[in-house]
Amino acid sequence: MGVKNTAAERWIGLISGLLLNAWGQGLCIVGAMGSGIWTASAINLHAWQGWHIGMILTVTGFLSALLNQFLLHHLDLPRFLGEILYAVFYGSFVSLFSDFFAWLGLGSWPVVARAVLSCLGVVSFGIAISLYQRANLIMHPNDDTTNLLRFYYLKGNATLSQLVDFIPPIGLIFISWYFSGQVLGINIATIFSILFNGVIIAWADTHIWPHLKHNFTVPTQQHAA
Repeated sequence: MGVKNTAAERWIGLISGLLLNAWGQGLCIVGAMGSGIWTASAINLHAWQGWHIGMILTVTGFLSALLNQFLLHHLDLPRFLGEILYAVFYGSFVSLFSDFFAWLGLGSWPVVARAVLSCLGVVSFGIAISLYQRANLIMHPNDDTTNLLRFYYLKGNATLSQLVDFIPPIGLIFISWYFSGQVLGINIATIFSILFNGVIIAWADTHIWPHLKHNFTVPTQQHAA
């Protein structure tokens, strides 16, 4: 695989994916019925150690960006800096959309309606991941990890790569539970995300703007099949 779309198409994929990702996370936050597993792990670490959730997400994002350099088998400084930059913009838009949905009063909706909203949020950021992974300009470090796992190591399997990427946050949740005796931030949308996020990404690859291809190059000399 290689670059298959124009620069303009790839930037549209990136920007639309960034906004849709933040939109979906905002729905999950205001719906308060669970969200992505990485956010849940940060909530549990906060409850156990008292660390600031934003700091935890920043540190785990930074560590994921470092991990991606190892998965690449070479230093790619523009990629590393791009992932950090994405995380900064992403956090700003999540705050913006969360405040907007709270202003609309979505957080006061009945439990069933909020559960639907939160699961819709998971669907939204699953589609978003598909868009900016295909654009392959910059993306959130965690999502780049799944992209690298998918094409370098797992023969293009989106569902399996997502599940592998979930292993560290699930491990953090179990460690926090062992020492604190409680599990927080896990609800219906979290389970929905664990089970279906990879499926949603794979579905979006072929059904949401299919003209946007995977602009992804696998170095055959390092990762030959």
